[in-house]
Amino acid sequence: MSDPLIRRAEDIEYEAVGAADGLAKGVLIGAEQGGGNLAIRRFTLAAGGSVPKHTNEIEHEQYVLSGRYTVGIEGEEYDVEAGDSLHIPAGAVHWYRNDGDEPGAFLCAVPAGDDKIKLQE
Repeated sequence: MSDPLIRRAEDIEYEAVGAADGLAKGVLIGAEQGGGNLAIRRFTLAAGGSVPKHTNEIEHEQYVLSGRYTVGIEGEEYDVEAGDSLHIPAGAVHWYRNDGDEPGAFLCAVPAGDDKIKLQE
């Protein structure tokens, strides 16, 4: 059983995601912070930023906090904006592109534990 946990916005550290251009990730709650079965991460995607085609071994759900950007999932393109929600199945090829002038941000919830990412390009 996990203990209650509160993390303040100012305590979240963001780091650039290596394979992507303009993507930064902050782990809001995860195993390393004392979380339970889920991890919640916040990503920012800079204007003009992109994430190459890749797969994850785990499914993830996302909620767009701000901005507009395009997500490709299994060969289909989706324009998403603040308030939209996404489900990306485990193993699905997906990518991101922000062609706009404003940064985008989204929450991503995943099962706790390891996740292997495979670049497709």
